[in-house]
Amino acid sequence: MADTHSLWGVLAFFGAVTLSAYAPVAAEAPSFDCALAESSAEKLVCSNSDLAELDQKLAGTYAKAVSALGQAADATQALNRLKATQRGWVKGRDECWKASDEQACIKEAYERRIGMLTARYMLIPDVEPVFYTCNGNPADEIVASFYPSTPASVRLERGDTVEAAVQAVSGSGARYLGNFGLVFWVKGDEAMVTWPQEAEFTCEVRK
Repeated sequence: MADTHSLWGVLAFFGAVTLSAYAPVAAEAPSFDCALAESSAEKLVCSNSDLAELDQKLAGTYAKAVSALGQAADATQALNRLKATQRGWVKGRDECWKASDEQACIKEAYERRIGMLTARYMLIPDVEPVFYTCNGNPADEIVASFYPSTPASVRLERGDTVEAAVQAVSGSGARYLGNFGLVFWVKGDEAMVTWPQEAEFTCEVRK
């Protein structure tokens, strides 16, 4: 009788192991409480594990950006600007209900935001900058730092201004799009640039 009980115990143990191996894995949860989801975008993120994973990635990237600002001279103002742009991004993401493919729109919005934050706040270390001379004027310089985010992104410093842009589809070269019409289109050692509120101009890698 004791041997029978031992046999059943062994079978029950291996049965439990087998069942656990085939048990469904819990879906990725987003960074926010799905019980409080209001917009169709938030509800879609809650129901889609890939989008929920992107939401978690963005939350981590945003936290790193906040931490990076702690070292800035104008940390309080910079943090307020970051919070404002994040609120603006959320509103933009929630507008994806108007798109023909809402899920693709939301995915692109998350990936673009992650790339923009990565470049703007230099969240990947040891990136070597590339110096461009613009308009044939050595005093007009753009310092470009390219980041291997997904999609790729670039941080652009021109005088006292810092911009960020994310790579978009292009027929040739690497075309980066930022806010307010910013375009930084790299083809070899040359870049065609559309700076906010300026006409297109050309820059070349400084030799």
